[in-house]
Amino acid sequence: MSTLRPETLPLDAGATVWSVPPNRVNAALDERPLLVLLHGFGSNEADLAGLMPHLPAEFVIASLRAPLPVAVGAGRGYAWFPITDPGRPDPAYLDAGVRGIRRWLEHTHARVRTPGPVALLGFSQGGAMVTHLLRHNPEDYTCGVVLSGFTAGGLVAGDEALSQIRPPVFWGRDEADPVITAAAVERTTAFLASHVDLTERRYPGLGHGVAAAELEDVARFLREHVGSPGS
Repeated sequence: MSTLRPETLPLDAGATVWSVPPNRVNAALDERPLLVLLHGFGSNEADLAGLMPHLPAEFVIASLRAPLPVAVGAGRGYAWFPITDPGRPDPAYLDAGVRGIRRWLEHTHARVRTPGPVALLGFSQGGAMVTHLLRHNPEDYTCGVVLSGFTAGGLVAGDEALSQIRPPVFWGRDEADPVITAAAVERTTAFLASHVDLTERRYPGLGHGVAAAELEDVARFLREHVGSPGS
């Protein structure tokens, strides 16, 4: 992976997995809200796409591929930011990733006559990107779902606006998660409690993963907080 700290990390739009046929995306987004899925470190767009059957059918769902290729065992995956100090990502990479995702969103919505609501769902690193997107532009997203994820440290320009808007955020995790550091959990707990309308659920025995019961809770949360554009 390059050690350069880029201004923007563009996404490969062709790698996006959609819940509807690609030739139906425009028409579907005219009528239904968009849910964006952001995978974890070393994975790819196919990973969270596997959750689509368990998420509300009212959404058009897009699973994105992170921009940074990384070696994973004998294969290759992708990351939103390098892991140097676990739980404390380089803010330059976070900001560059946010710009890349927003560029993807702007391109997607530019093809749609009446853009509807946008919800975010991320796992692990993808969860960190969900919180960072909300911190930059809280007015642009209806709600966020963070699965076994965290919030980065430091200040972001949109933090004050986020604390005023307080969008709904679902945070699902296991207290014994072996990947997310205790310091990151403590920081995230304090930040989300003071900046968003937080729904926190804990799933003993989950580890660093996603459980069926958690997906049921997520589906209820999304249905509660995101309506159709015409509603």
